[in-house]
Amino acid sequence: MRRATLKQPEGNGMKRVYQKEDVCIGCRLCEIGCVVEHSPAKDVVKAFRNASPRPEPRNIVEERGPLSFSVNCRHCDEPACLHACISGAIAKDPLTGIVGQDPEKCVGCWSCIMACPFGVIRKNGAQSKAVKCDLCAGRTIPACVEACPNRALVFEER
Repeated sequence: MRRATLKQPEGNGMKRVYQKEDVCIGCRLCEIGCVVEHSPAKDVVKAFRNASPRPEPRNIVEERGPLSFSVNCRHCDEPACLHACISGAIAKDPLTGIVGQDPEKCVGCWSCIMACPFGVIRKNGAQSKAVKCDLCAGRTIPACVEACPNRALVFEER
């Protein structure tokens, strides 16, 4: 299990998703919320039964014994994934600070996956593209935060 012991990105006035691992129960509802949000139908049954290919969750629940927590993109101030991307598929929005990824430009070289110090960029096997958290662009609260029953995820500025 990769434990996020690296220094967190410095605050730049941007809201990010933070974990409270002392209250996470490892239910993975954050992952389910993410899959549903990134599915065409935005419906849990249709996302899991009918979507082909099914969207990949953009957050990962890490577990070891009683400890569990959801990990997602940190939207770093100086994103290593952006500098590693050979196709220009990863870009940082200068206004919001969100590090986004354009699947149309992604060539599936996995450089971003290797460069990410948090291990949160994943292969979308069905499409041979990288997939990462986009903070649910267009929503005021990311789906993973909204889906968490214990409030183990918070969306705030620090």
